[in-house]
Amino acid sequence: MKTPALLLALALLCSGCAQTPNRTAAMPDSKPAPLRIATYNTSLYSDERGGLIAELEGDSAHARKIAAVLQQVRPDLVLLNEFDFDNEHRAADLFQQRYLETAQPGGGEPLKYPYRYLAPVNTGVPSGLDLDNNGVVGGEGRSRGNDAWGYGLHPGQYGMLVLSRYPINEAQVRTFQMLKWNTLPGAVNPVDPRTGKPFYSPQVWAQLRLSSKSHWDVPVKTPEGVVHALVSHPTPPVFDGPEKRNAQRNGDELRLWQQYLSAGDKPWLCDDRGQCGGLAQDARFVILGDLNNDPVDGDGQHDAIVELIENARVLRYPTPRSVGAEQTSAAYAAAGIVRKGAPFHATGDFGPKAGTMRLDYVLPSTGFEYVGSGVFWPANQTPEAKIADGSDHHLVWVDVR
Repeated sequence: MKTPALLLALALLCSGCAQTPNRTAAMPDSKPAPLRIATYNTSLYSDERGGLIAELEGDSAHARKIAAVLQQVRPDLVLLNEFDFDNEHRAADLFQQRYLETAQPGGGEPLKYPYRYLAPVNTGVPSGLDLDNNGVVGGEGRSRGNDAWGYGLHPGQYGMLVLSRYPINEAQVRTFQMLKWNTLPGAVNPVDPRTGKPFYSPQVWAQLRLSSKSHWDVPVKTPEGVVHALVSHPTPPVFDGPEKRNAQRNGDELRLWQQYLSAGDKPWLCDDRGQCGGLAQDARFVILGDLNNDPVDGDGQHDAIVELIENARVLRYPTPRSVGAEQTSAAYAAAGIVRKGAPFHATGDFGPKAGTMRLDYVLPSTGFEYVGSGVFWPANQTPEAKIADGSDHHLVWVDVR
């Protein structure tokens, strides 16, 4: 039997091995119920300003699938990537009230989150600078998006939304939307190999922001104590040129978390309110997000994600896995797209050119006890698979206590 066929057969045999475990209350005199933390790139965005609001005001089959997955997994704390931000929070209201809090086909009981956090991001915000070096500032379509602080066709596209069962200390939230790229220790202006010169002009490099969306430290008051949700969505390490400016930016967006976790004074690491320094060494945290970097596959600077996974403050635990990822990876392998990474660790299907990769992460800090984990990517033949295709990414969850 050929290897892809063997993988597929094993996946079918184990189709019940990686399903989402039931959420059950702790029995008397037993350990407390674990804290379930998740990340999910929902693809709930529109190329038009207000487009997501219009979609959610209708009857969005897409949003119903995303809500159904969340109702199945029922995380206590979850980051939603690629959820368009609007100043009135209308899209977030609609999604919570009309989709999450209503039982969805294939989902489960209505799901209510009393607490949430969302804020402006850099995507789609005009920089007033020629960031792509095409000789034009702004323009239309992709040219306009390329000259925004983070690629986007309108302010707030591809935003972030944190939902929580437990109180969020908004007064202590730290955001790093404005942090300059050049302030990161070791940051280097990408070099164009055709000219041997820095890609960005001195004027641009002095102003360019590091975060393509934003980096947030969101303190959540859980029964396990305060947990700092460190959330972000670094730029994809593609859609650039020979200078690889997006790959370099992605790597440095990940290195920002390394700096945030490390000890020592950091007078350069100042948030949008002017508070400087990293995370306290005794703080408990979880790194969440579509980090757009696979440890071994794809175009990213793999050392950046590997070093973050292996950070001394990050808990070592079995990599989340799924049967659906294994099946899909086997199908790609049969078509000639073979990946180095373990096929069952993939978190998304990115089409015939890219195949499957592991891009989405939940990385709890040391001090937690690992209980379980998984990726909501059910086996192809199961009923749950009908709600799992709302996004090209799949929800990743980890249970800790």
